[in-house]
Amino acid sequence: LQQFSDTGSRKEHVKITSESKPGFLERLSETSGGMLMGLVTFLLSFYLLFTNEGRALRTAKSLDEGLSLVIPLDSIHSVSQQNEGRLVHLAGALTTSKPLFDPSYGLSIQAVKLKRNVEMYQWVEYEESTEYEENGEIKKETKYSYNTEWKSEVVNSRNFDREIGHKNPSAMAVESFTAVSPNVQVGSFVLSKGLVDKIDDFKQLSLSNLEDPHADVTRGGDYFYHSENPRRPEVGDLRVSFFYAGLSGDDPYLGSADKVTVIARQRGDQLVPYHTKSGDVLQILYPGELSVEEVFQKEHESNTMKTWALRAAGWLTMFVGISLMTRIFYTLVDWFPVVRDLVNIGLKAFAFCVASSLSLLTISIGWLFYRPLWALLIGLLSVVPIVVAKSRVPPKKHQ
Repeated sequence: LQQFSDTGSRKEHVKITSESKPGFLERLSETSGGMLMGLVTFLLSFYLLFTNEGRALRTAKSLDEGLSLVIPLDSIHSVSQQNEGRLVHLAGALTTSKPLFDPSYGLSIQAVKLKRNVEMYQWVEYEESTEYEENGEIKKETKYSYNTEWKSEVVNSRNFDREIGHKNPSAMAVESFTAVSPNVQVGSFVLSKGLVDKIDDFKQLSLSNLEDPHADVTRGGDYFYHSENPRRPEVGDLRVSFFYAGLSGDDPYLGSADKVTVIARQRGDQLVPYHTKSGDVLQILYPGELSVEEVFQKEHESNTMKTWALRAAGWLTMFVGISLMTRIFYTLVDWFPVVRDLVNIGLKAFAFCVASSLSLLTISIGWLFYRPLWALLIGLLSVVPIVVAKSRVPPKKHQ
């Protein structure tokens, strides 16, 4: 059953759908499927938590190994054969062999990357749903609203609840793309693709110094508009902006070339990944000029943040898994509102406590497996309070 009620504007409408309330067996069947999914999620959380401890330790060991072996280069303008195959540290300005061009818009820049970002003015659908029970049926009231916005991706209006009056073009006449310089250097050293990939601090390029490239293109602010009236765009109109990363030459408007700090293995005049004994790879790049100690401190901080983020993700995965597995108890008492609410609160508390305990236990086992000495030390420390407490108990007097 569908009922439509317009609100007087073609940009908004409400749809009401109704379906019979699912029976007990139907809900029990759905819950059983959820339990299976919960079990898979629950088991996945153990894998995530356990392997995260190994990854964190491997990364920390690799960073410590790197710090003990790295050689700061005296000069970035000469390649010394003595450092062949070794881990080196250098800092300096980026240079590229030739500028990056976008001939369609008459634009060029001496940079590592140039990104053309194309947006199309399109209809976007938003929906808000509320469910309620009426005459033994579950009714769902959905409000659909439509707005026109600039979007980088094509919004498929065929998926709209009501496409009439909100139709978008199926493709953009101009494509977005990112151009990357084929040769990026710091002094005499050529950066590997992995290091170039790390140069991703994009800044928007000002177009104020450029002329309109075509008769049908108008410049407005930092955008080129494919529109008859940029101030009142129509669906299907395009606007194009540009972004750059890694300025590699002195520019009268943008300033001097960007400087970077690199730690990688020297192979001839190339900087390539360094494989550590722990099985990790070191090829590090940071913007600005940093010392060896500053670089490795940042890497350790990044490793710590990633470790705690994955621990939190592991706990949440376990919590969701336990909640799905215990959902059947909620389904069994679903007909009794007061009992249902109490059971729901109890199940959430149970999932929270069990997930917390098992997460800590898994992490501790990970420590025992990957860091046995630390785990043993913590185990011995846990016995100290008991020993202290026993020593304070006065000995029994002999009868």
